[in-house]
Amino acid sequence: MARIDDLKAKTEDQLGEELGNLKREAFNLRFQAATNQLEKPSRVREVRRDIARIKTLQTARSRDAAAK
Repeated sequence: MARIDDLKAKTEDQLGEELGNLKREAFNLRFQAATNQLEKPSRVREVRRDIARIKTLQTARSRDAAAK
């Protein structure tokens, strides 16, 4: 699970790459859940929340940049 402090230290490019990886993982987890092959159901929730954290951080950064 990504810590918010770790995410704040990353650049926009790194956050975008991390977001892409998490979205890919979320897709794979949904696929596994549909075929009853999901080993760790709690991982779906963790990935969704990590995606939300990154999107929230990106939105906050874009608002700060627009305000300046």
